Amino acid sequence: MNPTKVIREKVVKLTDLPNIGKTVAADLKSIGITQPDQLSGQNPYDLYVRLCEAFGEKQDPCMLDVLMSITDFMDGGEARVWWDYTPERKMRYGSGTIER
Repeated sequence: MNPTKVIREKVVKLTDLPNIGKTVAADLKSIGITQPDQLSGQNPYDLYVRLCEAFGEKQDPCMLDVLMSITDFMDGGEARVWWDYTPERKMRYGSGTIER
């Protein structure tokens, strides 16, 4: 959902989260995340690695930005566009290959 349209009190399904549409919601379900509250306290990098493993290939690093946005939101942060997290991701994890 577009972050400007997110109402925290109305977040009940994955597609109610900022930056999450049907495709990413399905991706999250493939790693066992079926409800927004399951994202509270999660490490976005660990979720990213789980997605890479589930699909058998490295995911686009922008997916990590999305995961950072939704875990931050579920931990009380404001709803922000995923690309707001790109500089932080690059500082924390680098801009190239992300490996364990």
